[in-house]
Amino acid sequence: MVETTAWWGALVLVGVLAILAAAATAFDAVLAARVAGRTVRTAAVEPLRDVAGLLLQQRRRTLAADGLLWRSAGVVLLVAAVFASAVTPLGRWAVADLDVGVVWFNAMEILAWAAVWLAGWGPNSAFSLVGGYRFVAQGLAYELPHMFALTTVAVGAGSLRVADVVGAQGKLWFVVWMPVAFAVYLVSVLAMSFARPFDQAVGSDLAGGAVAELSGVDRLVFEAGRKVLLVSGAAMAVPLFLGGGAGPLLPDWSWSLVKTAAVLAVLVWVGRGTPTIRLERFMEVAWMVLIPATLIQALVVSVVVS
Repeated sequence: MVETTAWWGALVLVGVLAILAAAATAFDAVLAARVAGRTVRTAAVEPLRDVAGLLLQQRRRTLAADGLLWRSAGVVLLVAAVFASAVTPLGRWAVADLDVGVVWFNAMEILAWAAVWLAGWGPNSAFSLVGGYRFVAQGLAYELPHMFALTTVAVGAGSLRVADVVGAQGKLWFVVWMPVAFAVYLVSVLAMSFARPFDQAVGSDLAGGAVAELSGVDRLVFEAGRKVLLVSGAAMAVPLFLGGGAGPLLPDWSWSLVKTAAVLAVLVWVGRGTPTIRLERFMEVAWMVLIPATLIQALVVSVVVS
């Protein structure tokens, strides 16, 4: 049974997301330093230097920009990422225990499309606009496999409520008999947070793409939303596929955190070790491989539970 909490629960959620996002950023910096041959100690403090630099950096201005859309992009992305995690249980505790929690999670993720598009359209810049278009195209590639993976979980549990999904894994975690859905879900988490190797929307060939004109606090909020979105996707993998807070000895909330940290570490490690994938290649794989694979997985699950 999942217990919901008052407003202070939202503060706890934000704190947990912030800590995990900071840890993921530091881990990514360390991995990048090892590849470049730099010391780990130096890499660990680089994110703090970047944050300090953005806080002091002056906001960039462009000609004929839509300031409201441009400046609100990071806020929309960050709020969407936090709201997506509202239905993710931490053990038996959740901010919101909705009957359509799986749908809510996916709906909040889709707000990321709007946020990246706002960042691309708002500054009236060619590089930013192309980056926004790239993310929309990437969304068309990953969203259908992502939705089919979520649908497979809902079919296996017979419910769209996240607590029911966790309860249905009392004897066997879904990752065991839904491995294709799990793998596709993890790929889509990297894509929806436009993290490596799916970072063409903010690629260096476009001088930063959708974030080319963002600077100062605007850039900091946007990057924070991007990291929190990655954390949110990793955290939701735990109740969807890994049995939620199930585990020996430790409290259920501890197991939720441990599993989330493990999934997040894998995502960051895979992303750092994989070169950026060309968008047209990813779209071809998504439509020709991932969609049929998830449909077959959904069919198998439907036959088993029927």
